[in-house]
Order: sequence, then C-alpha cells, then structure tokens
Amino acid sequence: MEEMRNVELVEGEEGRMCINMEWGAFGDNGCLDDFQTEFDVAVDELSLNAGKQRFEKMISGMYLGEIVRNILIDFTKRGLLFRGRISERLKTRGIFETKFLSQIESDCLALLQVRSILQHLGLESTCDDSIIVKEVCTMVARRAAQLCGAGVAAVVDKIRENRKLDFLKVTVGVDGTLYKLHPHFSFIMHETVKQLTPKCEVTFLQSEDGSGKGAALITAVACRIREAGVALTRVD
Repeated sequence: MEEMRNVELVEGEEGRMCINMEWGAFGDNGCLDDFQTEFDVAVDELSLNAGKQRFEKMISGMYLGEIVRNILIDFTKRGLLFRGRISERLKTRGIFETKFLSQIESDCLALLQVRSILQHLGLESTCDDSIIVKEVCTMVARRAAQLCGAGVAAVVDKIRENRKLDFLKVTVGVDGTLYKLHPHFSFIMHETVKQLTPKCEVTFLQSEDGSGKGAALITAVACRIREAGVALTRVD
C-alpha cells in the first residue's frame, strides 16, 4: 500500500493506493548485472523473454532448476563431475526440475535421493559427485531466498519510511510452491528480512488457497482488520 503522495502517475496526495510492483522485472535496466553469473545469463538468453524479468529468473522456482543444470554441465566439462561425461538427458533444457532442489536438500539418507535423481538423468555418479550436486542446489536456492528476502526488506522499510515511523509491524502474505515445499527457502528468506529490517517486525502469512487467487486481497483485509500493515509477495 503506497502513499498517494509518492504515486507520480496519479493526481492527489491523500490516502493510499494498492501497487502491483511486478518486481520480477527488477533489473531489466541493468542494475542487477553485477549480481548475475554466467549461468543466469545463459538461462536468460535461452528463455522466451530474453532480457526481461531478470529478477524473477534469479529467484523463481520456474528457473532455479535450469540454473543448476547449467552449472552441472559447466562443472562436467571442466572435469569436476561425472568423470567429465555429460549425459544426453542432462543436455535437455528444463530436464532438471526445481522440485529436485527440494528433494535433494531434504535428503538425509546417505545421499540416496541425490543418486536416484542423477541416475534418472542418465548420470553415473560417485559419492563426491552427489556431494557437489547437493552443494550446488543449496547455493542456488540460498541465493534465491536471500535475493527474495532483500526485495521484501526493501519494500517493508520503504513502507516504514513513508509513514514516518520509528518502528513498523507489518504482515507479508506469501504464496508459491517454492516457499511452501523447499525445506530451507522460507527460513533463509525470513532471516534475510530480519537482518535487513532492524526497525521492522515482519510476520509472514502463508496463503492456503492453492492457486494464489485472492491471496493479496485476503491478506490485506485480514491485516486491516487487525490494524496491521501489509506487504505482499509471491515466490513461485
């Protein structure tokens, strides 16, 4: 909810307006270039909307598996994985599903889940291979959660500054399978927000409607009733 005095495209300064930020497009002007890796660039260039929605491509479940796949191919070409042998399945775009990240990071049984997924991709893996793959998945998911948390923190602190408050209590409504199903994503995101917003107390409210329809409206109404602030995000 943005203060009307800060909405440049609409006349008037009284009250507030609900803003759909479309934050997935953050970075399209090049401001994220220093944070993008060669793997992000590869995923972007081969996407249907190259050069657009760059922030989304670094944090969204739609793209994280593809980032991991590009990293694994690079490591294999350099002889760091799978004895330097790339399977034909691993060469297929989209074959490394983002759900694999959640399954791999949930694996506490001697990396059996990791090996099973790699076997499904036609890869003969050693124990060291499995450890490296799990570490890659951990880093890609962790970066996504931290970037997402940084985005939420920026919005939350802007709300506090707009309202000229020394301290703000705010609720963030969240929807998306990555946030719900990944074993560590939500915790890392929460911790990042907490670290970056020392003058705010942020509560996360998970949507349970399955499709995300009405999540923003429901959260806003619920928080208005409780006389709390509201910010909204979706992590696919």
